[in-house]
Amino acid sequence: MAVTQIMPTFASLNLSTKNMSTLTICICVAFITGYLCIALESLTRVNKAAIALLMCVVCWTLLMVDPASFYPAVTGDSVIHHIAEVIEHHLGDAAGTLFFLMGAMTIVEIVDSNGGFNFVRDTMKTRSKRKLLWRVAFMTFFLSAILDNLTTSIVMIMVLRKLVQSRGDRLIYAALVIISANSGGAFSPIGDVTTIMLWIKGVITTQGVISEIFIPSLVSMIIPAAILSMHLNGKFDKENNLPKAEVSQFTKVQRDIIFWLGVGGLIFVPIFKTITHLPPFMGILLVLGILWTTTEIFHYNTAEDDTMAKRVSDIMSKIDLSTIMFFLGILMAVAVLQEVGVLTLLGQGLDATFEGNHYLVTGIIGVLSSIVDNVPLVAGCMGMYPVQAAGDLAVDGIFWQLLAYCAGVGGSMLIIGSAAGVVVMGLEKITFGWYMKKITWIVFVGYLAGIFTYWLEKTFIF
Repeated sequence: MAVTQIMPTFASLNLSTKNMSTLTICICVAFITGYLCIALESLTRVNKAAIALLMCVVCWTLLMVDPASFYPAVTGDSVIHHIAEVIEHHLGDAAGTLFFLMGAMTIVEIVDSNGGFNFVRDTMKTRSKRKLLWRVAFMTFFLSAILDNLTTSIVMIMVLRKLVQSRGDRLIYAALVIISANSGGAFSPIGDVTTIMLWIKGVITTQGVISEIFIPSLVSMIIPAAILSMHLNGKFDKENNLPKAEVSQFTKVQRDIIFWLGVGGLIFVPIFKTITHLPPFMGILLVLGILWTTTEIFHYNTAEDDTMAKRVSDIMSKIDLSTIMFFLGILMAVAVLQEVGVLTLLGQGLDATFEGNHYLVTGIIGVLSSIVDNVPLVAGCMGMYPVQAAGDLAVDGIFWQLLAYCAGVGGSMLIIGSAAGVVVMGLEKITFGWYMKKITWIVFVGYLAGIFTYWLEKTFIF
């Protein structure tokens, strides 16, 4: 969690360092220092995954300097055994999220590498600039709810490069891709890493988040899209004929089968969890196994050198393992803050400062998610606020649903605030200053409109 940003001083949140040991303060300093390095990755030129892993190990090592002070009820040598069990517990929670992500990323790569997303390019073809904008908006919105905002952003940018030759126009479309991808991921339990974390933790349900967050998320996308459409007029010079992807092994029917198995399988995962009550990563592994077996059958009559080992290694090499390591480091580092009681104190401080106004608390968290990564923000919030049987902190309560919305949509305010923004920034060479000047205020308007829409829902409908 971006504790580095929401905890400028303990005093400002009614927290007192007198209630914290020197060792606890050292752990906090190590965490904040690591997060500053992560936030300044563009300046330090050090991969954020490396910093996250170092931060994780340093925080746990500091805890081991005097473990008895944190677990006074555990006596003697048994405290070491207790900490080992604590680490295994947190690692088990993190592993569920990581295996889900790895499985989902592999499924998307299988579909993409076999031409499954060709239909997207065909659907986008039009000469009208405004029609293209709305097609991009809705296609990105719904695709990111099924896949993830990172993969969807890459697919859509590649499509736009074929359709839009003007640099100025393409920047507007690229900004809309970021906005739509983050908004679309916010209402789906599998659409964004943060919603996956909340869903796996059990604080939001599939039916709850879709039924109550869908309209606010849609509003947060439509309003910026309407504003951006005012900057686009006329038609493109000529119809663009999009070339088909070169896929030598499979026929169109086989590619369609792979697409529907992959995307349909991702949609089926929440249903599988509801039916079997197994962890979500089991459902994603089921889909991966079926899709993998199907592609192996399709490969049966291909060239002899096209072995299973070669195909698997080709697909796995495209998985961004550095992202997985980053999530592992962050989740385990946040676990240390949870163990030493910092997150509980921080949650109490936020409630005391804002008098329990969860609309304001989550709204601020959403704004902060545009400054730093929203994954640790959500991870920290899950440790700060315990799930309650009733009220705003109950399962599908106002706090958790707003957290899913704000952490996802809020990341669009700055181009570095989300994985989608970072990848589009790299692909289209968008500058931080241009985005902040032209796009940030537009996103903020949609962000506030979505929160207001959610308030209307909770006040008059649900």
